[in-house]
Amino acid sequence: MVTTAGSAPTPGTILHLREQGFRVVATDVDPTAPGLYLADRGYLVPPGDSEAFLPRMRELCAKEGAVAVIPLVDEELVRVGELAKDGVEVLLPRLDFVDICLDKYVLMRHLQDASIGVPRTWPASEWPADAADHSPGGLIVKPRSGRGSRGVMVVNSARDMARAVSESGYAADELIVQERVTGPEFTVSVVVWRDGEVQAVVPKEVVLKQGVTKYAVSRRNAEVTRTCRAIQTALRADGPFNVQLCLDAEGRPRVFEINPRFSSTAALTAAAGVDEVTGLLRQAVAGGPRLTDEWREGVAMVRRWSDEFLSEREFTSHGISPAPQTIRHGEGFALPGAVTTGGQSPVIPVRAR
Repeated sequence: MVTTAGSAPTPGTILHLREQGFRVVATDVDPTAPGLYLADRGYLVPPGDSEAFLPRMRELCAKEGAVAVIPLVDEELVRVGELAKDGVEVLLPRLDFVDICLDKYVLMRHLQDASIGVPRTWPASEWPADAADHSPGGLIVKPRSGRGSRGVMVVNSARDMARAVSESGYAADELIVQERVTGPEFTVSVVVWRDGEVQAVVPKEVVLKQGVTKYAVSRRNAEVTRTCRAIQTALRADGPFNVQLCLDAEGRPRVFEINPRFSSTAALTAAAGVDEVTGLLRQAVAGGPRLTDEWREGVAMVRRWSDEFLSEREFTSHGISPAPQTIRHGEGFALPGAVTTGGQSPVIPVRAR
C-alpha cells in the first residue's frame, strides 16, 4: 500500500513497483490524485492527522491483504507506524526517530549534541536580536513541524523578523529561526533497514527546488556521506530517511532538516543505481538481498508532467472518480462503498492541500 497518491513523485513510484511485480494499492484524501487510478486499486482515506485515519488504514490493509505500507507524507507517519503492531511491514524508520525529526527544533538539538553540523537555531520566541547581524546570508523562519517549504520565510533584520512572525499565522513558540547557509544544497537518500547497517548513501545536489526538488544531480561528496552515516550511528533511524543540508563557506555540511521517510527524489536515487524503495520492500517482506553502495555520479533529474493511458474499464474499476463532487456542508467524510443519493459519487469535502 502506497499513500499520498497525489504527490508529484508518487505515481512514478506506483508504476515502478507494479513493473517490479508488486500489487499496489494507493490511497489519498483527494479523488483527483492521479496515483489512485494508476495503482491496482485506489481508495480515499481521511487526512493523516485525523483520528479516523488509522482505523481506515487498518480496514484497508485487512481488506486488501496488504503486507507492507509505504507512507510518503509527514502527517501520516506516526499513526501509520501503528500498523506494524498488526504484522504489516511499515517502511519507515523507528518511531522514536520519526518523532525527533518531525519537530525541527528537537532535531537540531539532537544533532548538535551528536557533534553533527547544523545551522545556528533558536525558537522564534527566544532568538537573539543581533542574530541577523552575524548571519550574512540572512535567517530562515519556519514552522517547527511541516513539509514542502510551507511557511518558510527569509529575513535579514530584526524588523523583518518581527513582521515575519506576526504574519506567519503561528505562535512564536511554533516557529524556529535558523541561520541561512547559502552554499550548495543536497538532498540525500540514506538506505538502511532494521539491522542498522547503512547500505547506501546517495547525495543529490539540488539545482531547483519549489516545494519539492524539481531538478537535481547525483553527486559524490565524502563529507556529506560521512555526515549522513554519523546521523544513523547517533540516532539509529534503522529505516529509510532523507537528509537535507547545505555546505557552508568552508564546504562543511550543515543539516537543516531530515525527512524520516523516503525522499521525493527516490526516483533519482534509483536512476543512479540504488533502487531504495523496491530494495527495502523486498528485504522487509521477502528477505531480499541487501543493496550495495554502487551508483553513478552525474545523473540529472528533470521532473515533469507525464501522461499515462489505460482502458476505461481499468479507470472506472476502483469505484471512485476525479470528476467534481457535490459538496454538502456539515456532512462527514464519505468513502467508496458509502451510501450515496441518486447514484451520484460519494460526498467528499473540499480540503486545503
